Amino acid sequence: MSSPPPNVCVVTEQARATSPPTPAGRPPAGARPAPGPAGDEGLARRLRALACTAPLHDLDVRKANLAGEYSTYAMAEVALAAIDLITLSMDFDTGADHELVITRLLPRVAAQAPDRRAAEHERVARWVLESLINVGSVDRGFRAVYGTFGPDGAYLRRDYDFKLIEEVPGPGGGVCLRTTDEAVNVLVGALDTDVTSAQIAAEVKLEVLIRRGRLADAQLAAEQARYRTVQYSEALRRTLEATRRNVRSVDWLRTVPDMITEALDHIADRYRHENAILSNIRRARDEAKGTDHKLRAAELVDIVKDCIRRHTLLQSRLLEAGPLFRAEQDRQAFAPPAARAGFDLHGQLLAPVLPLPVAQASRVTDAFFARGTGLRTPGSVRLGDLTGLLLAPPAPREHLGAELPEPDLVTTPDDSRFSEAQLAAATDLLGLPPDAPRRLSGLLADARRRDPDLPYLVALLAVHAASPPVGTAHRQGEERLLFAVDDGTELDDPEFGGADLIVGTALLDIPGTGMSRPEAAR
Repeated sequence: MSSPPPNVCVVTEQARATSPPTPAGRPPAGARPAPGPAGDEGLARRLRALACTAPLHDLDVRKANLAGEYSTYAMAEVALAAIDLITLSMDFDTGADHELVITRLLPRVAAQAPDRRAAEHERVARWVLESLINVGSVDRGFRAVYGTFGPDGAYLRRDYDFKLIEEVPGPGGGVCLRTTDEAVNVLVGALDTDVTSAQIAAEVKLEVLIRRGRLADAQLAAEQARYRTVQYSEALRRTLEATRRNVRSVDWLRTVPDMITEALDHIADRYRHENAILSNIRRARDEAKGTDHKLRAAELVDIVKDCIRRHTLLQSRLLEAGPLFRAEQDRQAFAPPAARAGFDLHGQLLAPVLPLPVAQASRVTDAFFARGTGLRTPGSVRLGDLTGLLLAPPAPREHLGAELPEPDLVTTPDDSRFSEAQLAAATDLLGLPPDAPRRLSGLLADARRRDPDLPYLVALLAVHAASPPVGTAHRQGEERLLFAVDDGTELDDPEFGGADLIVGTALLDIPGTGMSRPEAAR
């Protein structure tokens, strides 16, 4: 083995002697990270896929915070079942009903703790579903932070915002649930792959498994193929929704027409492929010996039929995409422009004003509310409106007017508790002289000697007199007014309780004279 030239060794030693030492664990300045997975885009994709599973793991961590003993329940398992139910219940236009998902989750939750109450099972199902929706957050979404390397080799931290289950408007003004692409990826156990290639690979795998008689593995592959079909439909639905909002935000010149053509060719191939798979499954079902094998084959038949149905629906939506684009283009091109831009209360008013002192902020808010509350209609009638009403000719009408229907009169039954005689007796008892008030207990005793039911009417009139309508009596020209005052004495009576009121009669003055009406009459 030959030794290196002497001049190379000299240069190397000089470089070592003149270069400053670097701290331990820190790369020298200008050094780039080692090549490998750290700089690969595939690592970022795997980190994003891993972040989508974090909310499911977080469920089992947070269940200890619930009031009660919930360690028995496997929350991540319930969450995966919820994503599965919503994904399979989704259609192109509608999603899954919230209460229906809860109902279908209950048997799985109850199987984990059969000795617990049904109310607890429902609470667990609702908690898991609301956690997947992320109820309580502002945008109902999740956020994960992952690291990657930029073009210059610097380490960057990026935010990854995603949702698992979305609440979208449903038919009839309700709200329904839809799973996102991230949720389907979590469910299938795959990364962010191309939908078309994943669909083809899943169906080829399914056909091979069926031919080999491995129906248990074939059922899993069929379910994955169905999830990919749902994901393909979701991609088209989002494109059409974006077109309805703003036709310029979607590339209808190249991207969408190519996608529609590719999707139609894909569906045609899938029809032939799935019909062949269906024939193989039926033959395997008919030739199967064991009961379990026949049951697996029957379930596979249902899954593939559902795939064919979803492809049929997707094909009809693809054929309607072109006319929808042209209709939206015409509608949005000729739509009148907005009169003025909207005002962002949070960004343009609240956020700048909050750091200011009160003296400065009040000037801003006073100016905003003085001009932002809108115009107030004046209370006076405008001359133009009044002139138009006065000069308008009267509307022609019938000489005798419209014919009035004959009223159907029914005699109202007299259901009053007290008779006219009892009212007269109570009025006579309460017709006290102005200078001789009496206690309610004495009035009740006198009334009870006249009639057993009369004390109830006397007590009712005395309670009403505790707040006498003086103003109404003045306007109606009354000479006397019955009043009742509570001086703290307790009522001693066998039938009634409360305060022993002082009941009396007051003479009313004539307004502006200071004289009572009887004095003025004299």
